[in-house]
Amino acid sequence: MNAAEQWPGTTPVLELEKVVKTYPGEPTVQALRGVSLRIEPGELVAVVGPSGSGKSTLFHLMGTLDRPTSGVVRVTGLDISHMTDREVAALRATTIGFVFQQFFFAEHETVLENVADGRLYAGVAAPERRRQAAATLTAVGLGHRAGAKPTQLSGGERQRVAIARALAGEPAILLADEPTGNLDSASGAAIVGLLFELHQAGATIAVITHDRGLAARFPRRIEMLDGQVLSDTAPAAPQDASPSLIGAWTK
Repeated sequence: MNAAEQWPGTTPVLELEKVVKTYPGEPTVQALRGVSLRIEPGELVAVVGPSGSGKSTLFHLMGTLDRPTSGVVRVTGLDISHMTDREVAALRATTIGFVFQQFFFAEHETVLENVADGRLYAGVAAPERRRQAAATLTAVGLGHRAGAKPTQLSGGERQRVAIARALAGEPAILLADEPTGNLDSASGAAIVGLLFELHQAGATIAVITHDRGLAARFPRRIEMLDGQVLSDTAPAAPQDASPSLIGAWTK
C-alpha cells in the first residue's frame, strides 16, 4: 500500500513523482532516476545515503532550489512545473524553511537581525520580522543571545540560530542539510534533540544526512543509492501538525 492509499484525502507537504534529474556533460550524469515519495504533515524523516547517492540533488529539488529534468514536484499540492520562477520563489519563501551546512550569517549583524532577515523575501514588515525572530530564538533556547554577534557563538549555538531563522515564518516543512555535520558529538546530540522537540510541537522536518546512526533514530528513513530510493520505512500515521502548535512561538 502506498502513501496515497494509506492516507486518502490528505495533501502531502511535499510530493515527488517519477522525478529524474540529469546534468549535461560528456557523458551526462543522471543524479536522480525516477524518484517518487511523499512527506505528510507532521512527519519526521531522514534521507540517508553515501556521497554520490543523489541525496543532495534530492534536497535541492525538494526545496524547489532546482527543477527536475522530468517528473513532478508538488509543494503543499502545488505543481511547480506550472509556476514561473518568481511564483516558485514566493512559494519557497512562505512554505519551506532551510537549514544549510553553511550558516550564511551576516557576521556584522546581531543574532536577532540575522533571524529577522530570513523573512525579508516573504515581504514581512520590519517590526513583525523582529517579533517573529525573537519568538523563534526563544523557542530554540537562545532568546538570551539575541544581541550577540554570530562570531560570539559556539558551533551548536550557531546551528540553533540557523534553525530559528528557518522556522521564523512557520513553514510547512523544515529541510535540514547535514545539520550535525560540522558539530562535535555533544553539540550534534543537542541539535538532534531540538529537532525532535520541534517535531513534537508540530513541525514537519526532513533531514538529509550521510550518518546512518543518526538516521536510525528517525521514525521514517529514506535510503538513497545511485540516484534511486533503495528503501523507505513505512511512515507512521500523520500527527496533528496544527499551525497553532508552531504558531504559539510567535504569538
